This record gives sequence, C-alpha cells and structure tokens, in this order.
Amino acid sequence: MKQTILGGILASTALTTAAFAQETLTAVHAFPESLIYTKSFLEFVDKVNTAGEGVVQIEVRGGPEAIGMFQQPDAVRSGVVDMVYTPGSFYAGALPEKDALVTSNLTAVETRANGGLELIDQIHQEKMGVKYLGWFDSGVCYNLWTRNEPSLDAEGNLDVSGLKLRGNAVYNAFFTDYLGAQVIDLPTTEVYSALERGVVDATGWTQIGLIDLKWNEFLNYRIEPCFFSTDLGTIVNLDKWNSLSDEARKILQDVAIEHEKASAEKLGAVRDEDFAKLEEAGMTVVTLEGEAAQNYLAAATENTWNRMKGLMAESPQGDGNYDKLIELFYDAQKNQ
Repeated sequence: MKQTILGGILASTALTTAAFAQETLTAVHAFPESLIYTKSFLEFVDKVNTAGEGVVQIEVRGGPEAIGMFQQPDAVRSGVVDMVYTPGSFYAGALPEKDALVTSNLTAVETRANGGLELIDQIHQEKMGVKYLGWFDSGVCYNLWTRNEPSLDAEGNLDVSGLKLRGNAVYNAFFTDYLGAQVIDLPTTEVYSALERGVVDATGWTQIGLIDLKWNEFLNYRIEPCFFSTDLGTIVNLDKWNSLSDEARKILQDVAIEHEKASAEKLGAVRDEDFAKLEEAGMTVVTLEGEAAQNYLAAATENTWNRMKGLMAESPQGDGNYDKLIELFYDAQKNQ
C-alpha cells in the first residue's frame, strides 16, 4: 500500500511539474478571422503549439472584437496580452521605422539574412519595449482598387480628382503628397459598409484578401503597377519574452523564421489565384505605362521615406538609422 501511495504521489508531482514547466502566451490578431492574413497567423500559432508541446503554447484570445485593432499594440506594450499580430503601421506614431518594411521590395527571408530584421527588432525593443518576433506574409504588395474606371491625364498619369478615396496610415503620404487625393480614413472593418453606402469608391489594399472581405462586390478596377509591401508582424511584450525559458524562446523564434519563409511562398500562390478569380468575375486591370508608371512607383517610395525620416528626426533617438534601414530593406537594382 505504501508503494502504491508513493507511486501516486510521484506521478502527481511529475504531472504538476510538467504543467508548471509549460509556458503560455496570450495573443490577439488585428483582422477578422476570415481574412487570409489572420489565417496565416493562426497557422503559425498551430505550428508553435505543435513544436512547443509541454514547453510553450500560444492561446489566441481573438481579433478586433476582443481588443480594437488600433489599441492592440498598446495592449501588448502594457502586458494586457503577450503577443499581437498586426501591421507596423498601426503603431507608426511610436515607431516610424516601420516604413522601411512598407517601402521594402525584399522579403522577410532576404532581410532576415542581411540583418534588417535584427535591426528592426533592436529598434522595437528600444522604442516600444516589445520583441519583434517575425515579419509574416511578406512579398505581397498593394494596388489601388476603384469602383469606376480610373481617369488618366494626357501623359498617362493617374488622375484621382473626384475620387472618394479610403486612406489609412500605410499609404496616406503617397495618396496625399503625390496623388493629391482627399482621403477618408477608415479602419478595415468599416470599409465594406462605406463602399456599400457610397462613402468611398476607391481604396488601397493588398494584392490578396479583397474576396475574403467581399469588397469585390463594389470594386471593379485594379490599377497596376502595385506598390509597397505588407508590414504584418508579430510582436511580443519584452518582459514576457525575457521571462520565458531559453527553450521556449528558441521554439518561438525558430518557428517564426520558418513561417516567414512558408507564408511568403504560400501567399504568392494565393495572389495568383485571387487575381484569376477576380478577372473571371469581371475585374478590369488598368496599367500605367512608361514614365507615368515609374513616377507613380518612385513617388510611393520616396514620399513614404520622407515621412519616415521626418518622424524619426522628431524622436529622441533621432534619424541615425535611416540610411541603414533603406540599405537593408530596399534593393534599388530591382526597380531598374
């Protein structure tokens, strides 16, 4: 009987020790669960929970219905939640350096290799007290989408006069400073109803996700060339990150690096599928040509760089990293 009792105590102790050894991070995501980008993040969570069984797990608390999408970065800074998957543009006021990702023509894999993501992580830790774990879903750029056929001037430049253009922090420098547009700032969750009611009739959005959001019910034209890059990343409260065991941190970082590569490859294929579906349903592609296209792309990049440099200069840390960020996140040879 004594041996039976002792065996039970030892088994119970082992189970209790294992339970305490497993560490848990709470997480939220910026966009609704139906969107392709959120699905990608949830795939990352599943990978971590499989690789980290008994060591580290991620517990997803929901999306913008749990914490407002623009309040999520502050929630992770303050420790309300441990992890957030969100565009860097949602915390641009605290970290204007995120524009290096917005204007990048490289992928996460390339910037992980050249030290770009290490620098971005250092800046996140210094300025926001968060760990930049990974840049997911990179390599997807943005288009301008319109309800009505876009107008071009005599030189083939896009004319946005008269457009009710939905804007946000990602591309407003480009839309206002170069295109001269009057933008109406709206969060993603309000765009469908704004299109439905005619509040806006054009928007910037990434190459994929339009069908998920059902905006294609109202938008009939895609303008090429595409510009910018998605800046979707996963950030972790730095105190929480530092409290994790070495094994837990390694699992999280290794899986994040693997998912950076896998998500970039997967979403490239999804983009091609979405374009085919949209064009089959009647979406018309309008392509700027020659100098008009070159000026359009250059303006998108340069106006956003100017915004980044100006905001960096206003911060206590200054703009000393500006040139290095451009060097690590943008390859000028690619656009020649």
